[in-house]
Parts: sequence; C-alpha cells; structure tokens
Amino acid sequence: MTNVPQIAVGLAASVLFGLAAAQPMIHSHGKPAARAPIPTIIGHRGAAGYLPDHTLEGYALAIELGADYIEPDLVATRDGVLIARHEPNLIATTDVATRPEFADRKRTAVVDGVSEEGFFASDFTLAEIKTLRAIQPLAERDPQYNGRFQIPTFAEILDLVKRKTGEAGGRRIGVYPETKHPTYHRNLGLPLEDRVLDELTRAGMNHREAPVFIQSFEVSNLQYLRTRTRVKLIQLIDGDDVAPDGTVTLAPPFDKPYDFAVRGDPRTFKDLLTPAGLREIAGYADGIGPWKPYLISAKCISIVAGKCADANGDGQVNEADRELLPPTNVVRDAHAAGLLVHPFTFRNEQRRLASDYKGRPVDEYRRFFELGVDGLFTDFTDTARTARTLFLMK
Repeated sequence: MTNVPQIAVGLAASVLFGLAAAQPMIHSHGKPAARAPIPTIIGHRGAAGYLPDHTLEGYALAIELGADYIEPDLVATRDGVLIARHEPNLIATTDVATRPEFADRKRTAVVDGVSEEGFFASDFTLAEIKTLRAIQPLAERDPQYNGRFQIPTFAEILDLVKRKTGEAGGRRIGVYPETKHPTYHRNLGLPLEDRVLDELTRAGMNHREAPVFIQSFEVSNLQYLRTRTRVKLIQLIDGDDVAPDGTVTLAPPFDKPYDFAVRGDPRTFKDLLTPAGLREIAGYADGIGPWKPYLISAKCISIVAGKCADANGDGQVNEADRELLPPTNVVRDAHAAGLLVHPFTFRNEQRRLASDYKGRPVDEYRRFFELGVDGLFTDFTDTARTARTLFLMK
C-alpha cells in the first residue's frame, strides 16, 4: 500500500500479530454463544479516521492496522451493481458535485421518509460511478486524499478480502456488509438482499462458517435473509440524539426500523432492546449492533436553559462536557437471549470523548470491553487493537 498514514501503520505494528483474529464462538447447532472469546474489531467504512470512507485503499489500511472485519455499506447503481457508499446520496462522499457532466443528475429524493437533495447512486451506471472519486465527508479529518480513490464494488471488496487473507499467513479476515435502506431500494426495483448473497456465493462465502456478518437497521430484510442464508446476521439499533440527562432520544427517521414505519408498527428501536424484543431478534439474527449510548450513556455536567453547557471552558459544547452514567442492562440481556453485541461507532477525536476518558480514546474502548461487548465498530482500528491488547493482558 502507498500513500497511507505511516503513523497509523506504525501504531499497529506492535499489536497486529499479537493476537489471533477474533471470531465469535458458534454452538454446534449453529447459533452463536452469548460471548465472543476475543472482542472483534470491525473497520468502520474501512479506515475512516485516516482515509475517505469506503475505498479499497481504506479497507486495505484497516486490515493492515489490525481489523478483523471490514465494513462496506452497500447501495445499488442504476444497472443493479452493489457499490460501497454510506448513503444512496453521493453528494457528501464523492466529488460528483464538481463534475459538470453530471450536473443535470442533481435532484430531490425521499429516503426513508426524508426529502434530500443530491446525486443518487440509482441514477448512475457503474461505468459512470467509476469516473467519480471519494472524498472525506468530515471537515475535521485530513482532506489530502480527496479525489484519489475510486468507488469500489462489493465484488471488488470481497476479492480484496480474499487476497489479503491469503497474504496474511493464516490470519482470518472477514467482511461485514450493511444493506443500506433496503425498503428504499426495493421500491426502486433494486432489492439488495439477493444481490448481496449472489456476490457472497461467487466468492465462496455464503455459508455459516464464513467470516461474514450482514447487518441492517431494518427487520424484514434480515428475516428474509434468514430464509435464504446461514451467514451471521446483525440487527442494528439506532437513535436520534442524547438528551442532557443522558437519555437516548428518538425522532424520525432514527426512531424505528423504516419497514416498521411503512407498515404502521408502533414499536421503536428501544422496544427491540427490551428482553422481549431481544428474544424476538434472536429468532432471526445472531446479534445486535446498538448505538453505543444504549450501553453506556453520558449526561451533561452543566445544564443551562435545558441544554448542555460548556463545562470545561474550551468554548465548545460536545461530548467532553458530559460525564458517564452507569452501564445499562442491554449487554446482559442480549447475552441472555444468545445474541452477540457489536456497538457503534468508536472514534478518537477529543470532542467525541466523555470527560471521564480524559482525552484518552483507548480508555473508552477498554470501558466497553470490560462491559462485555463482543466486538465494536471503529474508525481507528489501530487504537481499538491496542486497547484490546491491553484489556486482554490485564
């Protein structure tokens, strides 16, 4: 690999081969145990802390830094090819807005009940997508790699995983795809589920022992997938925001699985985290991927006019102005239902860390490992790998 952050590679070097690649325990009857032997490190969108999201270069860097799995979000092109983008709308993660040849593609679309303006993958052929280049969507992160990397297909990602596994000398590397907005894609006539399985079958990875998890925020598509495959499935659990008292708040479209909204199901994501909800999930999935405040939240240190105030005096209001609350029972209850727990998303930026961590991202990972999570999604796989090493050495 060339043109990757060398500091990141150096940080990972001391721990990359210190542990066996993490895999969840599987009972002989095919259901996962309630605990993984070693927490799994999932490279969220590749190595998103260092390189633009969802590029072959980013996935390769995540693997080099020690990720056990890499996570591609999947959307469909007009000609039905699965590509890796965080959303169907390409405006935030590619240079499409600067391409005059595509100016007439800009339009407004409704995604999961929300109207948004941009450029949508389903309006482009794969050949057109391949002329675009990825950009860093977060202003706080290094933009120097903008415009360098192509948009990969799911097939290309699977080929990369197989090649890197072969180069790793026995280290097992997995793939953790998300079906993005499955109801939206189904309504376009571009359903994702069988396309995902077709690519996994082509790669020889559509079987129970394959290092594969398929994840979704919706329920019905996971239930459909369970009738079609034995690969491991994960029910994602979202939320809208965190109130000053640390309560996870719910507002559309982050209040419930969108297929629930379409069919008028009154339940929310919080209902899925009750013991009864978790038992229901265990009927079709192998684990949950909850937003991490559902496991350990944080309340504002100082509240003014009902809002979080600048407690540390740095002139900004962010996570550093919050203090941790006691853990919830979600991990315990999920394990009791036989489900794995993989929370999202762990990041290194100081503004994203509660005051208890004193600016040390490793301490956040360790807190969640001590809680008993079976793995986690991270933008910085090197930091997660270091934290896991320290946790397992204690």
